[in-house]
Amino acid sequence: MKVNQWTIGLAAAGVISFGAVAQADEKPTAQVLTAVSSTVLSGYVSTSVAWNPGKPVLANRYSYAKAGDQFSLDVVDLKLSSALAEGEFASGYNVELWLGPDAAGLGNVTGGSSVAIKNANVALNIPVGNGLQAKIGVFDTIVGYESANSIENPNYTRSAGYTIEPTSHTGLLLSYKVCEAVSVSAGVANTYDAALNAGARGNNGQQTYLASISVTAPESFGFLKGAVLTAGVVDGFTSFSAPLAADQTLIYVGATIPTGIDKLNLGVSWDHLNIDKSSADQDALAGYISYKLTDKATLNTRVEYARAGTGVGGATEFGTATLTLDYKLWANVVSRVEYRLDHDLNGARGTTVGATRNNSNALIGQVAYKF
Repeated sequence: MKVNQWTIGLAAAGVISFGAVAQADEKPTAQVLTAVSSTVLSGYVSTSVAWNPGKPVLANRYSYAKAGDQFSLDVVDLKLSSALAEGEFASGYNVELWLGPDAAGLGNVTGGSSVAIKNANVALNIPVGNGLQAKIGVFDTIVGYESANSIENPNYTRSAGYTIEPTSHTGLLLSYKVCEAVSVSAGVANTYDAALNAGARGNNGQQTYLASISVTAPESFGFLKGAVLTAGVVDGFTSFSAPLAADQTLIYVGATIPTGIDKLNLGVSWDHLNIDKSSADQDALAGYISYKLTDKATLNTRVEYARAGTGVGGATEFGTATLTLDYKLWANVVSRVEYRLDHDLNGARGTTVGATRNNSNALIGQVAYKF
């Protein structure tokens, strides 16, 4: 029996044993197994239940909206990766897929409305200085306090800043660790947004450019050691921009701040989205407080202010408060309950025609399994 990709795929999935493959063809299989053995399968399954008391509710463009009064499958995240191996010219790869309703939120669904390629890139080490690492393909954006993966965030729902940031790009990203305290990244991508294989947009087919710098406080900073300050910028055109459309620039600054109290940590982030030649600028400012109540329980709070200029529905301003209790009861399980309040600071009852309230309340529970 000749070994083929289908056979190896079955072995990697555990349908057949690698021993059976090896018996089929000793020499080629040994080479294939060497590559497969470095691959790691991981991911998570996220489910939730949401209740929105009081209707009609405020429509807030910044909310990470979930259907109220029902149970939901959020997303199935599947990740196959191989870390950079040893050696000057080491290589690796990363593939991460989203399946389920939340996949549409990434902006690069393929093969239907519920499958998205979150990451798909080749990682290369270039022996320059301390080692220059390159990613080619689809990669996560380099700006933002929060991740697209909710289980990596202090809160389940996303911040206002997250909603105006890009999620991922298709292009080339270079990362370099200048020293223990300073890391920098720079890249070029097809578009500002996550659309797959979309050609460059703008008057002359301009690309999208991105850069960031991260600084970590050293031991000499006392209780502030380990504090991280990150700043970044993404400038370019969206995949749906008209030929003469203006470009847009996202500026991000964020920090995680230890307090000297083991159980208490702080965070802050600011996002500014500038759309050239318009009054549609948007700003989002957020503060984070995380307090460890017990070995199993952590209380996470986020307070936000968000503003959109007159070019986006007319000078809207919102204030948001989110309180999340994370309790680790089962191994490998994220289990938490969250309350979120969105308030229209202009008293305009949000963006819903006929809405009678300036507040939106949401009570959400999440249970996610990590593997």
